[in-house]
Amino acid sequence: MVQRPEKRVLTGADLKAFYKALANPVRRDILSYLGKHGEANSTSVAKALGESTGTTSYHLRKLADLDLIAEIEDRGDGRERWWKSLAKDIYTPPGLEMTPDEREAAMKLGALKLSHDLGLVTRAYAGYDSAGGWNQIHRSGLTLTKEQAASFVEEYQNLVWKYVSEPGQHPEGSRVLAVRLVVVPEEEEFTED
Repeated sequence: MVQRPEKRVLTGADLKAFYKALANPVRRDILSYLGKHGEANSTSVAKALGESTGTTSYHLRKLADLDLIAEIEDRGDGRERWWKSLAKDIYTPPGLEMTPDEREAAMKLGALKLSHDLGLVTRAYAGYDSAGGWNQIHRSGLTLTKEQAASFVEEYQNLVWKYVSEPGQHPEGSRVLAVRLVVVPEEEEFTED
């Protein structure tokens, strides 16, 4: 189990940088690779992704600039840098003041995530019977106050962090699972209270 890191709050400017970085599929693939393997250098990432070492070195540095990965200082020989994935609890608070271009970046980042999530849901339903129990689908509805909803989400996040393992040190027989929680009122009218 990994110690849950402090929440990192993304500002509007952060959202622009994240969208720019994560819109690139090579960077998303690098994050996935490091999440699975824990540590890697540009050569091993390049070989796994079918990219050049120059390309992966560039993208690794860009991901480090966002504090999503970090260089392993005591590993490597100066010519070959080693990198590790950083466990992050990234959060964008509701009601965050943003400029129009920051709001647009937030919407694009959300659309990028949603596109990925829709593919996961489609795959989960399509392979439900043949997945041998790996695909778990559950939908429910609750009637909660805003405070109860916030408490529910906090308890959910704590539960998720209870099962997080260090990159590259995953339990035998484990698989990477996509877990999503969406909490939104069913009616379209949103009130302040």
